Amino acid sequence: MRLLISVASADEARAAIAGGAEIIDAKDPTRGAMAAVEPATLRAIMLAADGERPVSAALGDALSPADAERGARAAAAERVAYVKVGFAGVADASLVERTLAATVRGVEAVSMSAGVIAVAYADAERAGAIAPDRLIESAERAGAVGVLLDTAFKEGGGLFRIMSEAAVAVWVQAARDAALVVALAGGLGMTDLGAARAVGADIAGVRGAACDGGRTGRVSAERVAWLAMSAGRRSGPHRPILAHRSDIVTSSATPR
Repeated sequence: MRLLISVASADEARAAIAGGAEIIDAKDPTRGAMAAVEPATLRAIMLAADGERPVSAALGDALSPADAERGARAAAAERVAYVKVGFAGVADASLVERTLAATVRGVEAVSMSAGVIAVAYADAERAGAIAPDRLIESAERAGAVGVLLDTAFKEGGGLFRIMSEAAVAVWVQAARDAALVVALAGGLGMTDLGAARAVGADIAGVRGAACDGGRTGRVSAERVAWLAMSAGRRSGPHRPILAHRSDIVTSSATPR
């Protein structure tokens, strides 16, 4: 399982890399679960990563198809590996699918390698979002490479407090059956990383537990190092980004 650390600045990206993060995720935690950073900040994060780690970029929630396509195109032009789009406030599966398809078009217009991650929320009812199982169906049809199960409201308890480990495992298996990369996030701490690994997640995303001062604090290299050990990271060369779950399965013999 690969450890993703969400960062809001180039300094945080450097701290995350120093601590052993395998994927750097650019987002603004002060503006919500899936808020995009400013374009200049994304460029600075990309420079800080300097090709050492793949970078994902959050685009936002409840974007129109046109806005999602523009945002995806701009982010992909910065050579990110993934773009993520969320659906807080959007429960219509047909609109979700159209938005994801537009996001895929935006990425493919400028990149041969970047992929789209569709974001589901465990607290979907509270967020007015599409149900997590229906999100998988829309992501598969629209051509996304992966799905993320997160929490929209960060004060409401973490992922494994909102959904049982058994329920998350069922969701992960459904995404695997659709040949999608599977990521989990949402208030994950060191003890939660074992559960994320146990249910078969390919990627675990962390923000709050990686920071001094909580989610809106600053990423600490020392905290990231402890999380990396909990995620099962072993020493060795960094593996390249895997754009499709079948690649992960094929590479499963490689130490993580």
